[in-house]
Amino acid sequence: MHQPRPYERDPRYSPNGGTVVTGWAAAVANVPTAPTVLALDGPAALDWSAAADGLAAALRSRGTEVAVLDIRRLWSATAVERLCVPGPDADPFFLPLAGFSMGDLFETPPAQERPHDGVLLVFGPGAALCGPDLLWWADLPKRYAEQAITRGELPLAANLGRPDVPGELRSLFYTDWPVCDRHRDALAHRIDRWIDLQNEQDPASLDGAAVRATLAELATGPVRTRPYFNSTPWGGQWGVRELGFVPQNGNTALGYELIAPEAGVLVGQDEAAQVELPFQLLCELHPREFLGPEVHRRFGTSFPIRFDYLDTVGGGNLSLHLHPQEPYMRETFGWPYTQHETYYVTAGEPGAQVYLGLRDSTDVEVMRKEVEAAATDGVPLRVENHVQKHPAEPGQLFMIPAGTPHASGEGNLVLEISATPYLYSLRFYDWLRKGISGAPRPLSHEHAFANLDTARRGDDVAKDLVQQPRTLREGRGWREEVIGALPEMFYAVHRFVIEGPAAAEDDTAGRFHILNVSAGDGVVVETADGRRHDLAFAETLTVPAAVGAYRLQAVGDRPVHVVKSLVTQA
Repeated sequence: MHQPRPYERDPRYSPNGGTVVTGWAAAVANVPTAPTVLALDGPAALDWSAAADGLAAALRSRGTEVAVLDIRRLWSATAVERLCVPGPDADPFFLPLAGFSMGDLFETPPAQERPHDGVLLVFGPGAALCGPDLLWWADLPKRYAEQAITRGELPLAANLGRPDVPGELRSLFYTDWPVCDRHRDALAHRIDRWIDLQNEQDPASLDGAAVRATLAELATGPVRTRPYFNSTPWGGQWGVRELGFVPQNGNTALGYELIAPEAGVLVGQDEAAQVELPFQLLCELHPREFLGPEVHRRFGTSFPIRFDYLDTVGGGNLSLHLHPQEPYMRETFGWPYTQHETYYVTAGEPGAQVYLGLRDSTDVEVMRKEVEAAATDGVPLRVENHVQKHPAEPGQLFMIPAGTPHASGEGNLVLEISATPYLYSLRFYDWLRKGISGAPRPLSHEHAFANLDTARRGDDVAKDLVQQPRTLREGRGWREEVIGALPEMFYAVHRFVIEGPAAAEDDTAGRFHILNVSAGDGVVVETADGRRHDLAFAETLTVPAAVGAYRLQAVGDRPVHVVKSLVTQA
């Protein structure tokens, strides 16, 4: 009998073909003594001066002559102003996803000649474009930049193109991340060393060939990303009490189980020697094995489903909001697909509710006037006059197609299973709450009304969006249920109920699966090629398309529920 274990906050995988080393001295050990151009590239939100100083000092300490060039000095001021700086008429809430490349920031290619002696160290975003002999990537997980910008702390609070000015989240989300991610992904096949700067005094690093070998191995077996929680004004305490997280700002509102653009996979020997590699590189380097051929054909290298927690246990209601309908998402914001969403209630307090769908009697113009009065004059919105409330019972799934107003009420732990374009929440109302700065939280209600689906209301909401489980298949002591599927949504949500000693059988059939243990002590995932992966209560696991057949063996004596999502329309 497999024994239950607690939720693991730092899942870690062994490197393949290399060893994670720590410190700049260990990183430079194999840099050639012959004249060399070494490029240290990476995202905008990094302490670039400190990184360059540490690397140069390590080279000099071994007797190597070093010249240093900050590639940011070669950016075109005209290009930066045109591409990176939002104009005075830009939307105050959102920007279209930036489509330019890192090379567009330079008037001419920033090629550099090899020095006569020693190392020319070229550093900063775009350094790889100098034609280096060695290419290193310096990295910080994205959560650091978001936190720094919220606090206004340079240098991590800097946006691309503006290293000396405290940045803004709008540019971070819609300009910096898309441009820097595309740049990184294009270089992934030739990076010579990966530098993790979470400890900038003693950075961890791994040889580039070992990075790629490790990702190749992870792309064909079950893999779990490193989870973390963000605090927000509405956040609760479930993640603190049940999972042991210690939030920076008092609550565990948003739990990042698997949000592909921000997720990382820990690779290393132990906590003292590990690097966090972007989950996205699995999709970029091995899309057919990881996503599956059909999913790759439709979504490219974008991982299209996300799993996260919304914790309002001991907290407050989420904002009343919706997500853009697909034409609006594509034409206004630049994403090729939109954010259909579901809420799975994992746990909650008695009487907790979910707001979902218009009432049959809702007058949209009256609702609009009340929303505007709340935004401009602070008049409380009578939400229940316009939007339905539904009991939030553990185990219930709520379907939330784009354009449907919704909010998780206070007292819920919701597993949000959603399409990946997660940065476009169009808010009607936020209960007159104030943000960290003390100012009212911004409300993009004009966008929200432009996307409101007024046809889905009344009894149709419960009939279509609050679905009852339907048994898809079953075996001895287990069954697989469909708990949510809609024609307009490209993915479905299923649930395994395992009540006996026999293992549940499944097969990816060429499309990745995502699993989450929503009740019970956990499961052991066993693949046809002999790999085993423990999955405890509340943990999330990706099963790549290449896995094929696999089994779920329950842990402990209690029935186990495993929520599963997969792309059904590719």
